[in-house]
Amino acid sequence: MFALVIAVVAALAAVPATPAAAAARTPVVFVHGYTGNASNWTTAESLFRAAGYSSSELYAYEYNSYGDNVTNARGLATFVSQVRSRTGAAKVDIVNHSMGGLVSLWYVKQLGGAQYVSHLASLAGANHGTTSAGACLIFITCQQMYPGSSFIATLSAGDETPGSTRYATWYSPCDGVIIPYTSTVLSGATNNYVLCENHLTYLTDTSILTQVRTFLAS
Repeated sequence: MFALVIAVVAALAAVPATPAAAAARTPVVFVHGYTGNASNWTTAESLFRAAGYSSSELYAYEYNSYGDNVTNARGLATFVSQVRSRTGAAKVDIVNHSMGGLVSLWYVKQLGGAQYVSHLASLAGANHGTTSAGACLIFITCQQMYPGSSFIATLSAGDETPGSTRYATWYSPCDGVIIPYTSTVLSGATNNYVLCENHLTYLTDTSILTQVRTFLAS
């Protein structure tokens, strides 16, 4: 828990203390996957800046990959609240990858986050779990990420895409980590089938990241 608090504080250190005015665009919060970090979003941030986003509109949330995803989702709630407060924006957009899908969805569905999220884009999200998590069941996050866990059952119950938030996913049979690869698909979302994309190359594929940026602008 201490490590999570430090990560949130460090990530927010670069956020301006007070906004001069409301954000020109909806701020984007990137949420990495299992064992990831803020650097995973370097390509995405560069592409978004090239399209006119400023550094004060792009944020990367970091969390403890080996802790509890409920705690991680609560940390995301705090992070989003801070971003909204310091940018003057009513809502944020969330872009997640892999296990970041579980963190994001728990925030949106279980913690009332839908009212503060305009768009949610899930790249190879482990949204219904993945059997690959069987390789790391020593950690609670992997237990939660395994298909059939109580965590997954809670997320899958009821409306998978609640509120006025717009949802989109990107999924591919070549993923190799999200098994089955259709785990990413959410009922009620715009689910984008990608012919062949490796699990990690979603983070650097400028074609897909451009699609994500276009979706956020919709």
